[in-house]
Amino acid sequence: MFSGAGVAETYFKDAGIDIVVANELLENRARFYKHMYPKCNVITGDIRKEEIKKQFINYIDDDVKFLIATPPCQGISNLGKNKNLKDKLKDSRNFLIFDTFDVIDKSNFDYIMFENVPGFLKMRYPYNGKLEGLIEILNEKYSKKYNIEYKILNAKDYGVPQSRPRAIIKMYKRGLKWSWPKKQKEITLRESIGDLPSLESGEDSGIKFHYARKHDPRHILWMRHTPTGCSAHDNDEFFPVKRDGTKIKGYKATYKRMSWDAPASAVTMRNDAISSQDNVHPGRRLPDGTYSDARVLTLLELFRVSSLPDDWKVPSWASDTFIRQVIGEGVPPRFTYNIVKGIDKDD
Repeated sequence: MFSGAGVAETYFKDAGIDIVVANELLENRARFYKHMYPKCNVITGDIRKEEIKKQFINYIDDDVKFLIATPPCQGISNLGKNKNLKDKLKDSRNFLIFDTFDVIDKSNFDYIMFENVPGFLKMRYPYNGKLEGLIEILNEKYSKKYNIEYKILNAKDYGVPQSRPRAIIKMYKRGLKWSWPKKQKEITLRESIGDLPSLESGEDSGIKFHYARKHDPRHILWMRHTPTGCSAHDNDEFFPVKRDGTKIKGYKATYKRMSWDAPASAVTMRNDAISSQDNVHPGRRLPDGTYSDARVLTLLELFRVSSLPDDWKVPSWASDTFIRQVIGEGVPPRFTYNIVKGIDKDD
C-alpha cells in the first residue's frame, strides 16, 4: 500500500518475496512501478475510495502472506508545513494509516510492516474517544493475533551509504518468527562513489547515468570556494548572496558539501538543487585552493548512495528530475531487504 515507484522493493525477490498487488495514488509513480514489476497488479487511485480498496483486496488471497504499508510522510515530517499536533490532525494524509486497518481486517496476513519517518511513532490519533499513539492503537486492535514490535533504524547501519532514520513497525502472527537485522559497518561516501571521475556543472563522463546537472554560475562560484564537509554560509568571502548583493540567510545544512569519510546525508526530493539540504558533492581540493565538483550528485552517484544497482532498469520515458524525485521519496532498498530477510528467522 502507498507503493510509490517501488524503490524499496528492488531486492525483495532476493528475500523470496514476490509482489502480487500494489496501490499507488499518482499515475506516474504507478506507471514506473508497473515497469519495474511487470507481473504485479498495480491499482492506481485513492485507497480511500471504496472501489479502489475493493480492487486491491480482491487480489489478496490465502497465498498472500505479507503486507507492507508506507503511508506518505509529508504530513508528519518535521520538515513539512505541519509543526504541531493541531496542524497534523487537520491533514487528511495522516489518517491514511486507518485504511490499512480495513485491508488487514479483511485479510489474513502472517506478516505486516509499516514504515515511515520517526515522527510516525509520536503522532496521536483520535481513537475510541481519546488521543492515542499508533502503537497503542495497534496493540488494542491486533495484539491477540500478532506480535507487535517497533524500532527507529538508520539505513546507514544496514548496508546503505546514506544516513536515513526510519520508523519500522513489524507485526507477525504469534508462533511465527521475524528477527531484526544486525548492524553492519558504515559505508562512507568515499567507498561508495570515490572511484567515479570528477565532473563540473553540465559535464558528461560518458559513463551511463554519470553526468552533471547544470547549475547557476553564482552557486558554482560559492561552492568552488567551499571545502569538503562545509557550508558556503561559513565562507568569509564567497558566501550565498541575493541578486542585490545582500547575504542570504539560511540553515548551515544548505549550500553544503557532504563529507567523504561518512555516509551521505538523507537524499531528499530536492536532490537536484545546490541550495537544498546537505547534498553537494564532497569535491576534491585543486592546486589553486578551490574545490572540484561544484554540483549535486549525478544519477549514478544517487543510485549508489541509495543502494540501487548501477544498471537500475529505469523506464526510458522517466526524466532525470522524475528519477531524482522517486529516489528522494523512496526507502533505500538494501535497508528494506535487510529487514524483510529476517522473516521466519530467529535473532
